[in-house]
Amino acid sequence: MNHATAVNSICILRLSALGDATHVLPLIHTLRRQNPSCRITWILGKGEAKLMQGLEGVELIAFDKKSGLAGLKALSRQLDGRRFDVLLQMQLALRANLISAVISAKRRIGYDRKRAKEGHGLFINERIRHAHHHVLDVFGLFAEPLGATQTDVEWHIPVPQADHDWAKQQWPDDKPCLLISACSSHPLRNWLPERYAAVARHAQANGWQVVLCGGGSELERSMGDAIRAEMPKPPIDLIGKDTLKQLLALLARADLVMTPDSGPAHMANAMGTKVLGLYACTDATRSGPYSDLRFTVNRYPQAAERYMHCAAHDLPWGKRVEFPGVMEMIGIDDAIACFDRYVAECPP
Repeated sequence: MNHATAVNSICILRLSALGDATHVLPLIHTLRRQNPSCRITWILGKGEAKLMQGLEGVELIAFDKKSGLAGLKALSRQLDGRRFDVLLQMQLALRANLISAVISAKRRIGYDRKRAKEGHGLFINERIRHAHHHVLDVFGLFAEPLGATQTDVEWHIPVPQADHDWAKQQWPDDKPCLLISACSSHPLRNWLPERYAAVARHAQANGWQVVLCGGGSELERSMGDAIRAEMPKPPIDLIGKDTLKQLLALLARADLVMTPDSGPAHMANAMGTKVLGLYACTDATRSGPYSDLRFTVNRYPQAAERYMHCAAHDLPWGKRVEFPGVMEMIGIDDAIACFDRYVAECPP
């Protein structure tokens, strides 16, 4: 029997983060193509739920990751005794494993033994196969136990027209745009502001408009101020001024997005925009912009050698090399070379 046709309800548990939420989308579209009548419920973080609001054919249940025991009880009440045919337990953190305990499902599919940690194996009864792939492809392996194969990679993140209209008002159309989202939620992954500014000045010298974006945190505001201080010709500053849906619209409108390993890197990729990725703490082949790595700097192999004293391929899948100074291994010339490559290979 084809497993997919026997499944009427699937619960996906993947709480975070924003970038990984975009990586779940191709799996959802694969499952819906294979079995259009299957009911899909996705339990995800509050910010991720806002990002995915309006996703067709999927019930979104927002879970407050800071809510503790009260949040677990509230989730149990919301599920109201429902029993799913399948749970896809797609997060390895202990918190997610504990949350999965309140989700009733006959089949509980999780990660292979090499990836499993924090008690993950206690909460599942099936495993995906092990493979060294990009995160998005690993997520796609969750389709296989259900009789499906993820071949076509599609995102289709819903963005209201009003948010696209707002994005169109933020800068004129007469120049190509370099959009800089300078901060990751992991501060050690952030590049130096004077280096961002140097690339931005290079873009301006080539006739480009430079726009800064980001959340309203103190870190992002201070980073934006430091970049602006190094730029005689000020960029357009949208830091802290957009919603998540408006950010998607900004990313879609930009020609090129410069960012470290962060949610906006993957959101931009999902919206069809090329990414000038800045990677050293993490491996771009595992967590870089999925569709196109031509314009991404990947210093992870060198970071592994310097800080872990081994080759990158000898590190466990997903191992981060997060130490002070790692991102300084990415030079200004590295990023400018990626920018120039984009200009040469992606003419307007």
